[in-house]
Amino acid sequence: MVDRQSTTLIDELADDRQEWADSLDAILHQFGDAGAREILRSLQNHALSRGVVLSEATLNTPYINTIPLSEQPIYPGDIDMENRIENIVRWNAMAMVLRAQDEGTGVGGHIATYASAATMLEVGFQHFFRARSAEYGGDMVMPQPHAAPGIYARAFIEGRLSEQQLQNFRRELAPGGGLCSYPHPRSMPEFWQMPNASMGLSTPSAIYQARYAKYLENRGLKPRTGGKFWCFIGDGESDEPEVMGTINIAAREKLDNLILVVNCNLQRLDGPVRGNGKIIQELERSFRGADWNVIKVIWGGGWDALLAMDKHGVLRNRMEECVDGDYQRYSILEGDAQREHWVHGDPELERMMNALTDDELKQIKRGGQDPKKIYAAFQRAAQTTDKPTVILVKTVKGDGMGPAAQGRNTAHQKKDLNAEERLACARAYGIPLDDAAIARAEFYRPPEDSAEMRYLREHRQRLGGYLPARSVECPVLEAPELSLFRSAVEGSGEREASTTMVMVRMLAQLMKDKSIGRYVVPIVPDEARTFGMDALFKVAGIYSPAGQNYTPVDAESLMSYREAVDGQILQEGICETGAMASFMAAGTAYSVHGVPTIPFYIFYSMFGFQRVGDMVWACADMMARGFLLGGTAGRTTLNGEGLQHEDGHSHVLASTFPNLKSYDPAFAYELAVIVRDGIRRMYQEGENIFYYITLYNENYSMPPMPEGPQVEEGIIKGAYCARPAAAAGEAVHLLASGSMMQQAMEAADVLEALGYAPTIWSVTSYIELAREAEQCEREGRLQPFGEGRRPYIESLFAGETAPIIAVSDYQKSLAGMIARWMPPQFTVLGTDGFGVSESRPTLRDHFEVSARHIVQAGLVSLYRGGAIDETTLRSQIDELGVDASKPDPALR
Repeated sequence: MVDRQSTTLIDELADDRQEWADSLDAILHQFGDAGAREILRSLQNHALSRGVVLSEATLNTPYINTIPLSEQPIYPGDIDMENRIENIVRWNAMAMVLRAQDEGTGVGGHIATYASAATMLEVGFQHFFRARSAEYGGDMVMPQPHAAPGIYARAFIEGRLSEQQLQNFRRELAPGGGLCSYPHPRSMPEFWQMPNASMGLSTPSAIYQARYAKYLENRGLKPRTGGKFWCFIGDGESDEPEVMGTINIAAREKLDNLILVVNCNLQRLDGPVRGNGKIIQELERSFRGADWNVIKVIWGGGWDALLAMDKHGVLRNRMEECVDGDYQRYSILEGDAQREHWVHGDPELERMMNALTDDELKQIKRGGQDPKKIYAAFQRAAQTTDKPTVILVKTVKGDGMGPAAQGRNTAHQKKDLNAEERLACARAYGIPLDDAAIARAEFYRPPEDSAEMRYLREHRQRLGGYLPARSVECPVLEAPELSLFRSAVEGSGEREASTTMVMVRMLAQLMKDKSIGRYVVPIVPDEARTFGMDALFKVAGIYSPAGQNYTPVDAESLMSYREAVDGQILQEGICETGAMASFMAAGTAYSVHGVPTIPFYIFYSMFGFQRVGDMVWACADMMARGFLLGGTAGRTTLNGEGLQHEDGHSHVLASTFPNLKSYDPAFAYELAVIVRDGIRRMYQEGENIFYYITLYNENYSMPPMPEGPQVEEGIIKGAYCARPAAAAGEAVHLLASGSMMQQAMEAADVLEALGYAPTIWSVTSYIELAREAEQCEREGRLQPFGEGRRPYIESLFAGETAPIIAVSDYQKSLAGMIARWMPPQFTVLGTDGFGVSESRPTLRDHFEVSARHIVQAGLVSLYRGGAIDETTLRSQIDELGVDASKPDPALR
């Protein structure tokens, strides 16, 4: 009944629809696209005002190219020449993987991804991707990771990589040098610009790099010399939530320097991306809804004539009906079979399709294999202002790899071709090698004086040089004197403070410093007030490209919320991934822009490495510099919050990042020494390291810094004596870090009252102690005929027979890292298990890290070492009231 009514209504409105269509055509003729949009917008608003609900989405355009043939610019290059160059690159990219396969090393590799992206990348390298110069800021090009062989192959033809390196693809340690699998700046620091091998992370990384370029320009730290961020991802990669979850900020901040190119070959690693739908239409809805400029490149030029013949829209309707599973199958069918599927029993479609022979139909390319369509899209994207652009490019996975791979579900895993398949590909590419050389997958580079080499060099010279390329041309910053942090060094006296409060004060002091203040970049999610950073709002301002177009509710306050175009603080909202991407952009500005910015990113320590550890790893790969600050750290200091907020493992996770220096300071002066030394090492000495420092919300008195050079040295190395034994008696050594220092000091007082001689050691970094000890151990193993270096931690306790109790607010495995270099009487206390909502004292008793548990551990160790008898032990531990029958908190 509903269908009959709908059909009747459509028939009755036929004349009216035509009249409206004619009217719209007249508007278009007289006023153009802008006039048509204004009329349609006005009609929509009128309908809404009359209560007409428009439930249908208007975010999709027809399934055809965004740029019609009439608006397509003239192609500025020699397409035949560029096709020859592209085919040479294709062959060498393929040969890299084939040779690795032939050698039987099992290192793997991918061919199909670059095969689908080759044409669009070649158009970019020939006409768009510009290197950094004095006049131009330089483009950052982020290809799909699996397309890396094609990037290497082009660099080989350019003369930037040797044949030996290509032969050692995925064998970095091979004699003569090799190439890493994917874009890794750490592995190839003069070549790759940004790591993007972890699916989904390249999009937020590119977005926040583009945003940071605007930040630097608005703050006057970078000239407005332009520079585009070209990020290429696969359509299957859009399934990662980080991709779609961060696109709104790009539109909100009008990042017209960002161009995201989605290679829509319709295939994931195992099969179709959206077999029952259309990924291009789905992505168009999402990006248009987020206010991006969307350009679709779906059909190659071979379809232009057919679409021009499509007076009644039957071909367009068929294009709309077909789903991606169909399109993937069409890409492997012969021309006659394709014709049958396209016609689908429609006489008008049959007449149109009969205008082409079977061979002509088979040869029609998708938009991603047509350089003219790609050039038109890239040019429009490069000229777009006030919006980021996404280009949705339809391709075929494994294009040009032959019938055994092209468009097949198995294309991604295709790492080998037999001799016949190799010969067919090479001959199709026009590679002038003999059959035997082709069977061996030998590389081919045109002669230096060839037309291909001259053309390639001329175009890259016109664009400023070769890409990708990474160079470091950045001013050196002098680390401030420790006296800058005078209040931290001198202590707080009777006043109590948390290390978080101390860090915020130090940030304020750094930002006021005349030499480095302008380079300091505070970064925070939507928790600045949690960490006491709201005092910086009014002074430094929160970065906003739109400024502040409202009066904040707390405008009269001394700590009012203030946004500014030149604001220094990056306040990232509730988005840890975005904040980490900002940290990476700020921490790598020394190489990307030649600006030595110093990021300080403060976050809930529980959510740092646990939630965005993959982004931290990318920072390590890109050699980011700066400080990660784990606020409200520790399992027991954030009392009341419970299981998913109390951090007892971030340092354990941090230990897995090789170039990350991790510290857990207890006192203000320790924090000052660590930050000052970090600035020296990263920005003065140029070390490719970065820092993780935990901060606490527990207030206590901060003592002045003890005298002596061994203190500062010990803080950096990881341990020093903070309080020597004050009296005679059996010795006990207490090792503590972070807020557990207060429990150790309380325990020391109890032990002294019992007649013992406790010494307190501040361990600022178990990780640094263990790393240095492991390095000494390695040196001794590799150079056994000599005295060798003694580990620092071992030298501190050499010959010691007294009990040593180590306590931290983290899992026991943290302090356990130094166990093998410690004397036998070494006991570790820690906070293994889940967090619990409770008060701070109860939590510490629960996890057995409170002062009385430290005392008991010391007494038991004294007893086992024979220093006290059983009677003494029983009498003294009874007074502690420790419940020995309660279950292990680690098993709770």
